[in-house]
Amino acid sequence: MEQSSEKAMVSRRGLLKSVAAGGGALAAGSLGVHAMGNMENLPPNVADWSKILGEGVDARPYGTPSEHEKDVVRRHVRWLTASTESSINFTPLHDLEGIITPNGLCFERHHAGAAEVNPHDYRLMINGLVDKPLIFTLEDIKRFPRTNRIFFLECSANSGMEWRGAQLNGCQFTQGMIHCVEYTGVPLKLILEEAGLKPNAKWLMPEGGDAAGMNRSLPIHKALDDCLVAFKMNGEALRPEHGYPVRLVVPGWEGSMWVKWLRRIEVGDMPWHTREESSKYTDLMENGKSRRFTWVMDCKSVITNPSPQSPITHGKGHTVLSGLAWSGHGTIDRVDITLDGGKNWRTARIDGPSLPKALHRFYYDFEWDGSPLLMQSRAIDSSGYVQPTKNELRAVRGINSTYHNNGIQTWHVMKNGEIENVEIS
Repeated sequence: MEQSSEKAMVSRRGLLKSVAAGGGALAAGSLGVHAMGNMENLPPNVADWSKILGEGVDARPYGTPSEHEKDVVRRHVRWLTASTESSINFTPLHDLEGIITPNGLCFERHHAGAAEVNPHDYRLMINGLVDKPLIFTLEDIKRFPRTNRIFFLECSANSGMEWRGAQLNGCQFTQGMIHCVEYTGVPLKLILEEAGLKPNAKWLMPEGGDAAGMNRSLPIHKALDDCLVAFKMNGEALRPEHGYPVRLVVPGWEGSMWVKWLRRIEVGDMPWHTREESSKYTDLMENGKSRRFTWVMDCKSVITNPSPQSPITHGKGHTVLSGLAWSGHGTIDRVDITLDGGKNWRTARIDGPSLPKALHRFYYDFEWDGSPLLMQSRAIDSSGYVQPTKNELRAVRGINSTYHNNGIQTWHVMKNGEIENVEIS
C-alpha cells in the first residue's frame, strides 16, 4: 500500500515548509517527542500542585484557559492578505470536541476590521418597501419574543485555497473558517412584521456598521423563514469581532450573509447586486461564466483529529478518530470513514446532538498497526446529498473558484505518526 500511495499522492511539502518558516501555519501542534514531565510529580509521589494553595475565586474574574492550553488559539496566515483588517483567522478545529465552539475560538472574517460599537448609541433602521420605517434601540430589540438556536457559520471561502491542490498543512487552515454556537435573538420575521412589508417586497439588503458597510441581498423567503437578529452567543453578549451588539443569523447559508454590527435593513423588490455579490462571493466556472447567489453551504465533513496539527504520538494501538460534519440543507444522516484512500469505507458513529444546520460530531475507533494511512471522511445529509470528491467537484466547477469547496479532504498518516495534507488520484 505504501509504495502505490506514495505514487498517487500530490503534496505540497515545499510550500508547507515555507509557510511554517513564515510563522503562518505550524506554530501549534508541530511534531515532537512527548514531554515526560517532572518525574517527581508522578505517582506514587505527591505532585507539586497538591502541596500549595491555589488561586482564589477572584483571581480570574472572567476565567481563562489553563496555561498548558495556551496554543489552542485562532491563527491567521500572514501572507494570505495584505492586512489583518481585511482578513481572516481560523478556528483550531483539531483541538476541539463536541459541536459547540467556544466564543474566543470562533474564527473571524473582517472586511474593514472589527467595529467597536457603543451599545447605548446603537440603532437598527428598517426602511424601503415597508408601511412604516422604524428605528430600534438595542433595548427595543430585546423586548421582542426571543429564541435560542444552534447553528454553524461557515465562510464560503473555507477550503478555498485547495481548489488547485493540497496547500496548507493543517485542519485549522484548510477547514477552520467555521464555528457553531447557540444564538439568542429575535426572529427577523417579527421585526419585519412590526414595520409592515409592502406587497412588492421581495428582497432585503442588510447593512453592517463597520467601515466597509458590508451588505448583501437577501431574498424575503429566507428572511421570513429562520433568520435571527441575534445579540447573544453561547449565553453571553456577542464579541466585538462577531458583531457586537447585534448581528444577522442566516442559518445554513454562507457567512458573508450573516451581516455583523447590523445597522440597517432596506426592503426592496429586486437584488442590489452589491460589490460583495458581484465581484466577490460568486463562483467562477471553467467556461468563463460565474455562478451567483450560491448561498447554501453544501454537505461537508473533515477528520479533525488525527490531522496534521494533531499527529499520532501514542504509537501503535487503539486510536480514536474524531471529526465534524455539517450541511446547510439539514442534518447529517451518516458519515463514512476510509483509512486506505477510498478502497474500503466504514460507518462512523455520530455522537451528541443532531440538529439542522449545525455541526455534528463523529467518531471512529480503530487499531493502528503503524502502517501508512490515507484517511478521509464522507458525509451524507438528510436530503440524500453525498459529499463529493475534489475531482468530482472540479469536473463540474473547474479550478478557478474560491468559494464553496466541499470536496473530501485527505490526510496522509506516515509511519512515524506525522500527518500531511495530500490529494490522491
